[in-house]
Amino acid sequence: MKNNELHQRRLAATPRGIGVMCGFYAEKAENATLWDVEGNEVIDFAAGIAVLNTGHRHPKVVAAVEKQLHAFTHTAYQIVPYESYVALAERINACVPVEGAAKTAFFSTGAEAVENAVKIARAYTRRPGVIAFGGGFHGRTSMTMALTGKVAPYKIGFGPFPGSIFHAQYPNALHGVSSEEALKSLDRIFKADIAPDQVAAILLEPVQGEGGFNIAPDDFMQGLRKICDSHGILLIVDEVQTGFARTGKLFAVEHYSIRPDIITMAKSLAGGLPLSAVAGRAEVMDAPAPGGLGGTYAGNPLAVAAAHAVLDVIEEEKLCERAEHLGRHLVEVLTKAQATCPFIADIRAQGSMVAVEFNDPHTGAPSPEFTKQVQDNALNAGLLLLSCGVYGNVIRFLYPLTIPDVQFRKALDILTDALTR
Repeated sequence: MKNNELHQRRLAATPRGIGVMCGFYAEKAENATLWDVEGNEVIDFAAGIAVLNTGHRHPKVVAAVEKQLHAFTHTAYQIVPYESYVALAERINACVPVEGAAKTAFFSTGAEAVENAVKIARAYTRRPGVIAFGGGFHGRTSMTMALTGKVAPYKIGFGPFPGSIFHAQYPNALHGVSSEEALKSLDRIFKADIAPDQVAAILLEPVQGEGGFNIAPDDFMQGLRKICDSHGILLIVDEVQTGFARTGKLFAVEHYSIRPDIITMAKSLAGGLPLSAVAGRAEVMDAPAPGGLGGTYAGNPLAVAAAHAVLDVIEEEKLCERAEHLGRHLVEVLTKAQATCPFIADIRAQGSMVAVEFNDPHTGAPSPEFTKQVQDNALNAGLLLLSCGVYGNVIRFLYPLTIPDVQFRKALDILTDALTR
């Protein structure tokens, strides 16, 4: 079987709206390595878009899924419940940084988690409005497209979107948006668009994923918490991409001096199987009536078994500490490369949630062209990288936290060459 043959079959069989980045087709994978159908080997610094913090096919995850496969694969938890779901909720409740007792509900995708978080917030506050942020990404459903603060390619041709959704500015020092200015943009929304007593929730990623790995400053998070407390608004943090050790903490919000009311999570929760969750203050989570939350596949037993194994691996292999270690090393390499690569405008990092932004050194304008060159150079040498950012001029690094040291060093050599060629 050849990659080009599969490419032709894909074009004939699947719609163009499903954009595909790579021209090769996966056949097998192990930890941080992918092999395509022609036997070519690639170091995976994409990890299925931050899904594989514990790597491809971690032995403990595989064993847990295999064990569950021999018991049962589906009952629909809302019809016939099972202990593993309850036990996983208990584990999540014990570690989410919310005030007081917590409760957790499981779903299948990150978008589902965000959408249900909005449902819960509206049920609790009996208010319609939600404020999100420019550059944020929250999913591809109608509601989560409305919440997402990036037009291309996510919103083009899909409107109109649900109402009562508003966008504030997200702080970005490189682009001249301070925490103070970002907080003032909320005041403008309260004056011009919706009264604060009609806002159910403020929703944000503590580190924007698709938006370019922009990291919220602590004073901004404190300001949001104060605004929410003043007006009875719930603070929702979207940890779909930041969760499960990626930033050096189990959740990125643990880096801050505030606590949210609701947390959404997915991606690396189940090591490659589709599982998401909404966790929050118990009284908030109990607002919807029985039957108001759920889904046919929500909390699938195979995915729940995988998630238990993922939490074990994070603890046993000290992946939070490893995320810090690997991230520091990567930042050192990028900082050194900056001396010979004038396109590097900024390096941002929280643990192993690391990104590098490229601007044209002559004009200062974002350079998606150079970004693509770096990405192509790396892939040609066997390193898979992902771009992001509102202007497509950021490369983000999402390697498995379980990547062997020797392979990590090899990947950084490829990266250095791709940046400075």
